[in-house]
Amino acid sequence: MKRQDELVGIGEIAEMAGVSRQAVANWRVRVKDFPSPVTELVSGPIFRRSQIRTWLKRNKRNNPMAHVISTINLKGGVAKTTTSVALAEVFSAEMGKKVLVIDLDPQTNATIMLLGEDKWLELNNEGRTLAQLFKDAMNPDVKRFNLNATLQKGVSDVQGARTIDLLPSSLDLIDVQDQLASAPSGKFYAVNPVELLWRAVKSKLDEYDIVIVDCPPNLGIVTLNGLRLSDAYIIPTIPDHLSTYGIPQIVTRVGEFAQAIGEEIEPLGIVITKYQANSTVHHTVLRQLRHDEKLPEVFSTTIQQTNAASAAAEFSLSGKRTLRQKYGSGASGLTSTYIDLANEIWDRLEGKP
Repeated sequence: MKRQDELVGIGEIAEMAGVSRQAVANWRVRVKDFPSPVTELVSGPIFRRSQIRTWLKRNKRNNPMAHVISTINLKGGVAKTTTSVALAEVFSAEMGKKVLVIDLDPQTNATIMLLGEDKWLELNNEGRTLAQLFKDAMNPDVKRFNLNATLQKGVSDVQGARTIDLLPSSLDLIDVQDQLASAPSGKFYAVNPVELLWRAVKSKLDEYDIVIVDCPPNLGIVTLNGLRLSDAYIIPTIPDHLSTYGIPQIVTRVGEFAQAIGEEIEPLGIVITKYQANSTVHHTVLRQLRHDEKLPEVFSTTIQQTNAASAAAEFSLSGKRTLRQKYGSGASGLTSTYIDLANEIWDRLEGKP
């Protein structure tokens, strides 16, 4: 059985779904795939929260729960972070979604793209990054991480993208990663190093429509913390042999991890980035990815190799710019591409064909 803080009763389920307790009772009787309780108490049945959240999403109940996705690739330089940030800005500016970006990559690129380097330096010097959360695990008796102080609200230099919040990263995560495996287990062995992030932010998640976790290019403990939060993950990749080599390992390891923790982490799809239509290698590898039944489905939208993505990575110090000014419009721009990709991802998250 999972720990007590992951369990919910009928009343909590009703609050999660925005319905009455009687409605939940009716679902139990009338809907065959409603999750089974983990135990029956005198006060009523007790369920696993994660199973209830998954069931509510699958059945499209009117509920406020966030979609939580990770972006991951074991190879760097595949536009993982640029894709994560662009999606966040499209979800906010074009689709009106409330977005949380969680930057777990020590390179801090998502943080700097959304905040600028000066603000990041200020936060880093004050210990207001996710590195502090993991540092606290090394010394459980001293808690310095403050979620509300670390959470940056209304980030992004895109005009209209007013609903993006950020949990910033730090270069210090490089050192922290190596130390987490030997972190003290705490009183009653309550501290699991892959649950540090989940425990810290779980109360905030359902304030958002979508949470995007930008993971490091590895399958270490920091990445597992991101996956522990996630319902699904996407794999941005350049369609070449080096960039796609680790995809089977990602799928296998994430599947094993999901099974070990008793959660569902769905491989939502592969996003093709930096695509060059005149490249024989790109054309061949893309065709192979689309026909490999052992791999996640490739999204229809492909992100072309353009100069617009490189320019977009620079935070604008001169003021707000539109989505089209940032990512470019027309044949040489990527704005319409990112809008198409965001819609495709959202449809998959919502279970639409």
